[in-house]
Amino acid sequence: MSSQDVPQGAVLAVVHEPVALSPGGPLVLELRGPLGPADAETVAARLAQRHRAFGVALDSHRPGHHTLRLTPPAAGGVAALPADLLADLLAPPPPGGEVLPVTGHQQTLLRAALTPAGTGTSTSTGDSTSTGGSSDGGGVGGGVEQLYWDWSGPLDVARFAAAWQSVVDRECVLRACFEWVAAPRLVLHARAGADIAVCSPAAVTWPQLLRRDRARGFALHRPGLLRLTLLEAEPGGGAGAAPPRVLLTYHPALLDERGVHLLLREFYRAYAAGGVLPGGERRPDLRDHARWLAGQDTTAARQFWARAVPPPRAATRPGRPGGATGQSGPGLLHTRLRAPETLRLRSWAALRGAAESSALHLVWALLLYRAAGVAGPLPVSFGVQLSGRDIALPGAAGIPGLLDSPLPMTVTVDPAAPLADLLHQVRDTLLDLAAYPWASTETIRAWAPRPPAAPGPAASPVAGPAAGVGPVCGAGGTLVRFDGPLVLPKVLRSELAAQGVHADTPRSAAGATGGPLTLAARHDSAGGLVLGLFHDRAQLADEDAAALHSQCVRLLRALPGYRQAQASAGALLELLARAVIPRMARPVPPAPQHALTVLRPGHPHADVICLVTAPGVPAGSYDLFVRGHHGPETIVAVHGDGAPGVLPAALEQASGPGRRLVLCGCGPGGRAAYELAQRTPHAPGMVAAVVMTGIGDAAASASALARGVRSVLTPPP
Repeated sequence: MSSQDVPQGAVLAVVHEPVALSPGGPLVLELRGPLGPADAETVAARLAQRHRAFGVALDSHRPGHHTLRLTPPAAGGVAALPADLLADLLAPPPPGGEVLPVTGHQQTLLRAALTPAGTGTSTSTGDSTSTGGSSDGGGVGGGVEQLYWDWSGPLDVARFAAAWQSVVDRECVLRACFEWVAAPRLVLHARAGADIAVCSPAAVTWPQLLRRDRARGFALHRPGLLRLTLLEAEPGGGAGAAPPRVLLTYHPALLDERGVHLLLREFYRAYAAGGVLPGGERRPDLRDHARWLAGQDTTAARQFWARAVPPPRAATRPGRPGGATGQSGPGLLHTRLRAPETLRLRSWAALRGAAESSALHLVWALLLYRAAGVAGPLPVSFGVQLSGRDIALPGAAGIPGLLDSPLPMTVTVDPAAPLADLLHQVRDTLLDLAAYPWASTETIRAWAPRPPAAPGPAASPVAGPAAGVGPVCGAGGTLVRFDGPLVLPKVLRSELAAQGVHADTPRSAAGATGGPLTLAARHDSAGGLVLGLFHDRAQLADEDAAALHSQCVRLLRALPGYRQAQASAGALLELLARAVIPRMARPVPPAPQHALTVLRPGHPHADVICLVTAPGVPAGSYDLFVRGHHGPETIVAVHGDGAPGVLPAALEQASGPGRRLVLCGCGPGGRAAYELAQRTPHAPGMVAAVVMTGIGDAAASASALARGVRSVLTPPP
C-alpha cells in the first residue's frame, strides 16, 4: 500500500470471514493496516469508481480498522470477489499514478522473474517461495540485463546524476514497477528518483562489481527498474589508467535493449544541455501503446497462428541430450566477422533477395537440424526477436519500454534442397511474423488448435503449451536476435564533442538469457558483424557453447562460397562432418509437491493457520511470520495451485474436529487463499477467516499478515 498519508512500504491486510450469503447480500471485508479514515475513504471511492456494478459502503471504527461492504449486482449476485476488484483493494495505485495491464511477452517475463529457477510452487517457506533470494523480498527479479561503456572525456558527476533524474521525470517507464496480487499489472508512479551509485576502483574491481550488481536483482514492486553504477577512473590519470566506466542495469520484464538505447539518447541530450532535458513528458508512451494494443482486431492473427504454430516433432535444441553440466550462471561468448566477410555475406543474401539476418536464420536452422540427427526433411523451430515498433501507432518507434517480442519461426530443412530455397523460407516466414509483432507466446498458445480430448478424466488446467503443439519460443527453445543500437544524431554527437565527451557504444555483459540460449548479432562501428552467444551454463556447458558458437561462425563465413543455384543445404553441413555435436542438459522435471506441509505443530485443540504458497509471494515473508507467531496454533503450508478437491480434503484432515482454519497469503498467496476458501463448501464453518495482504518487502508483508491473523484469533478490545 502506498499513499501520501501512509508510511512508505506499509502493506494492507484484508480479512474476510466466509459466510453463506443471502441473495444480494454484501461481502464484508475488514481492512487492517496503516489506514486513517481519509485513506480508507479514498480506497472505497476508487473501488466505487472502477467497479460501478458493486455497491460500496465503508464504516471506520478507528485508525487501522475499517469495515468495507461490497454489495454485488442485483441480477444473479456474485459469490466471490472478481480478480480485478481484489487487486484494486489490496494494491491501489499510488497518488497520481496509473495502472496498465501486463500482457503478452511482458507477462511471460514477469512470471519467470517471480518463479524460482528449476522449481514450481513449493510447500517450504523461505527461498522456495521467494522471487530471487534477496533479503529485500517483495518480488526480487533474478534476471537482469547489464550494459556498460567507458566514459571518454571530462565527467561532471553532479550533472550526470541531474541528467538521469531529468530523464526519469520525462519517461514514465522509469517510474514504473509491477504489482501481481491478483493479476499482473504495471504501476506508473508520478514521481521516482534516479538510482545512481558511485564506486571507487580501490574498493571494488570491475568483475566484482558485475557479480554483485547482478546478484542484487530488483525489487519489482518498487520503481524504478533501471539503475546506474559509476566506477571512477583509476587514480593517477596516466596514459595507462582505466577511464571511468558506467554500468547500466535493467530488468528485461520492463525494458528491451532498443528501449534502453532510446533512454541513453535522452540522457546524452540532457547532459549536453547542462543536466536538464527540455520539454515535458514523452507522448506517445506506454499508456498510448496499451490503448492501441487493446484496440487491435485479432481475427487475422488467430487464423495465422492456428496454422503457423510449431508442430510437435519440430527440432528446437542445437545440442544432443546430455547429462548435468555441473555449471551454473549466465555465459557469454563473442566472435566478430571482419567487415569484408560481413560485406560478402550481405552481398550473397542480397543477390538472392534476402537480408543478412535471413542468412543468420538459415545457419541456425541448419544447426538445429544437425543436432536432431535424422535423415530427410525435418521442421525446425526457434524464436526470432521483433522490435514491436513497426506498428501503426504514430511515434511508436520512439517509445522506450518492452515492445519487442520473441515469435516462433518454423521452417522445414531438407538437406537435398537448394540453399536458396531455405533462405527464401526463412525470409518469407519472417515477413509473415512481422505482420503481428504484438503477438506473444501466451496468445499463440491460446490460439493454437487443440486435438479432441481423449476419453478419461479431464486434465487439470495448468499453464503450458497446448496439447499437440510443439515448443513455442521461451519454452525450452532458442532465440535469435539481430540488434541495431540506436545511433546518436550527428548534431548531438557534435554538441558532446564540443564539450570533450565521446559517446561510446555500450556493450553487453552476460545477463538474463531468456531461455537456454540466445544468439545476438549486431554491427560494430567498423562494419563488422559481432555475434554474441548468451547461454545458461546449467543447460549448455562452456565447452559445448564454444563449439556451437564456432560452428555457427564457420557456416556464416563459408556461406558466400556457395554461389551455384543448386548448392544444397546438405553440402554446407558437410563442412561440420567431423565436428562434435554439442550436448545440452536434459530438462529436469519439477520435484513432486506435497499437498500440505506442517511448518510448526501447535496445541492439539488450537486452530490451524494455513499459509498458501504461490509464485510471487514476497521472499522470506512466511519465514518471518512463523518465527514471530507465539500463539498455540498449528501452522501449515499448502499450494494454491493444487488440483481441485485435493487441497480441501487435506485441509479438512489438518483441521480436525473442532479446529478452525485461518487461510492466509501474502500477495498472490492471498488471492489463492481466497479462492481456496471458495472451493471448500463441503465443510461449512471449517474456514474461520481468510487473511490477504498486498505486496511489500518480507518484513512489511509478514507484519501485515500477523496483524490480520491477530484480528481473527484475538477478539478486539
